[in-house]
Amino acid sequence: MEPARIDQYLTATRIYKSRTAAREACDAGHVKLNGVTVKPSHLVVVGDEVRCVAPRGAVVLKVLATATKRLSPLMARALYEDHSPPPPPREERMPQRDRGAGRPTKAEARAMRRLRGDEEF
Repeated sequence: MEPARIDQYLTATRIYKSRTAAREACDAGHVKLNGVTVKPSHLVVVGDEVRCVAPRGAVVLKVLATATKRLSPLMARALYEDHSPPPPPREERMPQRDRGAGRPTKAEARAMRRLRGDEEF
């Protein structure tokens, strides 16, 4: 396997949607290769560890193979071993009314506005 540019590799593995987005992340210092912040032109070889802040959150990858062109999702997953931390738990959403329960009464509407923190009630 030949080395690949880090911005091309991050696009091929579908971590970033485009090479431009990967390049901007590298320029902003969001991509580290073996613990060192790198420029978009830095080369990636098999065995390297890539840490980056992607749109989906923090990502930690071990490079198993390299590629320079964007691949299908199945082939892209074969390029790396994912060691990313699990995503944070989702925030609890507002309680929902049962479907088909009808329109809320005035008292229920006021209670919902108070719960949401609306100023007028």
